[in-house]
Order: sequence, then structure tokens, then C-alpha cells
Amino acid sequence: MAVRHRVINASPARVWEVLADGDSYAAWVVGAADVTPRRGHWPGVGAAIAYEVGLGPLRLGNETVVRRCEEGSVLELEAKAGPLGTGRIAIELRPWGDQTLVVVDEHPLRGVGGTLHNVGVEVLIQLRHRAMLARLARLCENGGATAGHRPERARTAHRSPEAGRA
Repeated sequence: MAVRHRVINASPARVWEVLADGDSYAAWVVGAADVTPRRGHWPGVGAAIAYEVGLGPLRLGNETVVRRCEEGSVLELEAKAGPLGTGRIAIELRPWGDQTLVVVDEHPLRGVGGTLHNVGVEVLIQLRHRAMLARLARLCENGGATAGHRPERARTAHRSPEAGRA
């Protein structure tokens, strides 16, 4: 299991605000692009977003589903990567003085990703987590995710498809 942590110079409430804002997903998740809502309201249990991940010239369609949500402290996601399988990503927020200790725990659940999981894959996941936590820290510490600095491709990630219909 790839576990990584980082202390972010922001309150747990601020970090949760970024995690709960589906529009910011592509801004902190490494490789996610063209994020669109699939169902539900992010980050409610069962809510899902679809996005693409680029691997060189290849584009893979992925979906991430919220499996567990304890508002303000725990977000557990299942990332579905088509033929590569699925993975569990658990994000826990712990108060650390006036800062937040963010712990990310990721491991494969099903498919090729689980079968081929090895030390080399662990290293790649650790590198990805380092970059992901650095992006999350920048958003939380600089206010970018909720202050209009979101990537255009992620504009509607948290709204359900029904949100625009009235």
C-alpha cells in the first residue's frame, strides 16, 4: 500500500473545502483532465465524476466514485481505470495545530493493477502522491481552488447532470 502524508498550512476546514469542491478535482489530482459529473453531488457517497487520464499519446477514460465520506475528515474514493482495474484512495484530514496533516492511502482493488502491483508500481504511486499533495497544498494555502483559479476543463465536476435542468 502506498501511504504518503503532508502537513498543509491551512485548517482542516479549508482543506476539506477544496476536496469537497468537485470543480477543483483536476487541479489537485495528477493526470485528470476533462472532468465531468457522472451522477450524484460531490462528495456525497455514490457521487461519481468521469475524466480522462493521459498516458503519452493514449487517453484513458476513468471514473471516480465516492465510497465513504465523513464530512471534514475522511474521503474514500474508488478510481475505475477501465481495463487497468480499480483502486482505493483514502484521504484523511487530521488537525495538526492550526495546520492539517493529510494522509493519503492508495492500493489496487481489482484487475490488472492489482495483479501487477509491485515495488516499482509503489514507487510510481509515491511520486504521484507527492505531486498530488503539493498541488493540494498550493490550492489550500493560496486559495486558488475556490477563488476562481480553477482549470477550465474542471468547471462542472461537482454538479450533477440534473443541476442545470429546472
